[in-house]
Amino acid sequence: MTAPPPIAMLAELTHRCPLSCPYCSNPVELARLDQELDTETWARVFREAADLGVLQLHLSGGEPASRRDLTHLVRAARDAGLYTNLITSGIGLSQQRLAELDEAGLDHVQLSLQGTNPEMADEIGGYKGGFKRKMQVAEWIGAIGFPLTLNVVLHRRNLHQLPRALEMAVEMGARRIEVATVQFHGWALQNRDALMPTREQAKEAMATVAQARKDLKGTLVVDFVPADYHDDFPKRCMGGWGTSGLNVAPDGEVLPCHAAQSIPHMTFDNVREKPLKDIWYKSSSFNAYRGTEWMQEPCQSCDRKTVDFGGCRCQAMAIVGDASATDPVCIKSPHHAALQAQADAHSAKVDAPLTYRVGPVKAREPVT
Repeated sequence: MTAPPPIAMLAELTHRCPLSCPYCSNPVELARLDQELDTETWARVFREAADLGVLQLHLSGGEPASRRDLTHLVRAARDAGLYTNLITSGIGLSQQRLAELDEAGLDHVQLSLQGTNPEMADEIGGYKGGFKRKMQVAEWIGAIGFPLTLNVVLHRRNLHQLPRALEMAVEMGARRIEVATVQFHGWALQNRDALMPTREQAKEAMATVAQARKDLKGTLVVDFVPADYHDDFPKRCMGGWGTSGLNVAPDGEVLPCHAAQSIPHMTFDNVREKPLKDIWYKSSSFNAYRGTEWMQEPCQSCDRKTVDFGGCRCQAMAIVGDASATDPVCIKSPHHAALQAQADAHSAKVDAPLTYRVGPVKAREPVT
């Protein structure tokens, strides 16, 4: 298969983060500070991405504001001609720093929301005072005029707050809200007992989103990631493996998706050693699950194989132990019924404790 050029790149600038969210999609073994790419290397990678065809650059982490060179990185991305989106918890951003990012050419901000009140947000984020700080940062974002997307990760403990989250997005002047039911990768996989929504919650969320899309049409775009384990068909992960986007980890490894390192037999090329273009077109990791030739049955003969491309490879690995298997979310998978029963069992454990993400370095004070 001849792959088209990627449209978007996620630059995971660091795994450092002041929050300790138990659903974090970062790998359980995080890249250390001394493994992070330096400013000059990231700037080169941004230029290579633009030359490859990337249009949108998502600056993420961890918490990208943990990088003291964030303004320089935004300027380098803009100089390369990339549209820049900062994905942030808000912790580590001051009014002055946001103004500097604006001057450097930052195009868009995506602000995460762990809950709609201090009690929920601070408990899930593991950061006392985080909600209050986040609301202040939202005001500064609005005052500067950055286009804003609010990102809300939903799970069993906070799904009842979805209606208020939609109201808050409108109040903040957000153009878009991403309602993302937790995806069980990274740290979330360790917290399925504590975070798995019930089947009733999943249905209620779908109904709430459908109504909001009608009520808020023209005011707020509502993106929705439904609950995986309760669905009958899998998502088209990353638009198809190695088809439209790529991730660069803090240490320079280039990944087809953010959880690809959970597939143990895979090896990943590094931007320190190879040009991004060669990695995208020639690497074994990006070519492993491109197209449809790799598929097993029932995917190989399924009329949906170019719709969802067999679903998520990392989820197949996590649940079935085979990254080439049909995503067990699919109703045609022989493992589908077992997954549904597993989801019900996880969601019934109402008193399960949270296992919080542990940072790669000791938490630091917010950067100003």
